Amino acid sequence: MDRKIIVDSCCDVTPELREQLGILAVVPMTMTLGQQEYIDDDNLDLPDFMEKMMACKEKVGSAAPSPVAFMEAIESAVSSFVVTISSGLSATFENARLGKSLAEENGTTDTYIIDSKSASAGEVLVAIKLREFILKGLTKEQIISSIEGFIDNMKTYFVLERYENLIKNGRVSKVKGKIVQLMNVKLIMGSDGNGTIQVHAKPRGYDQMLDKLVSFVRKSSRPTTGERMVICHNNNLPLATQISNTIKKHFDFKEVLIIPMRGAISLYADNKGIVLAF
Repeated sequence: MDRKIIVDSCCDVTPELREQLGILAVVPMTMTLGQQEYIDDDNLDLPDFMEKMMACKEKVGSAAPSPVAFMEAIESAVSSFVVTISSGLSATFENARLGKSLAEENGTTDTYIIDSKSASAGEVLVAIKLREFILKGLTKEQIISSIEGFIDNMKTYFVLERYENLIKNGRVSKVKGKIVQLMNVKLIMGSDGNGTIQVHAKPRGYDQMLDKLVSFVRKSSRPTTGERMVICHNNNLPLATQISNTIKKHFDFKEVLIIPMRGAISLYADNKGIVLAF
């Protein structure tokens, strides 16, 4: 059976990777800058959006795709897997489940909703592994067991250059955000294993940050030989490349993919933000 993959737009796939992975649909998030709304689809002018985001003094945020949007994507496939941003970060997972229920009422039933417990690079990595399992010809039950096991052990980390948007949304206090920036602290944050965010380290400067990332990969006990790491960046190819080169010196990943972010993740990672998963 030709099983299709559907993702939300927090999955930072390029058009080329989308085609390579056979992703049927990218269901878009809605983003807000003050009172202005933007749709995170292929028509989004990301440079213009980023310019307006950095100039915005009001609250910025995003909204999950509607259940109807997921229903329409699900109904376009005979059999599908839907990968969403962590249910601990967004209502997207629940809306996807509601979309599945709506599709079932119309006769579509062969769909499974996957909580990536991650975002950005993590979602991309889940989609890649999902495609591998599909191409192996595994049964639906085998695919579900394999991908859920992979997610349970996957690691996701991110490093920000700016904290303005997190401050605007109240996720980081204004005083704390300013102190972190003034002291050149490169907070390494990431998943706590259950899909919510925690601080993993507080290195100062890029060298310490790179050393910490290497130590996290080493201590994770995750296999690297024959596996992939995904690094997503928002307008920061030099740092993404530096991280990739450092990782390749220490580990034998099959591939380290560097991918530019879409709009929704750029909203939170902000300018120069980096997210990586393995």
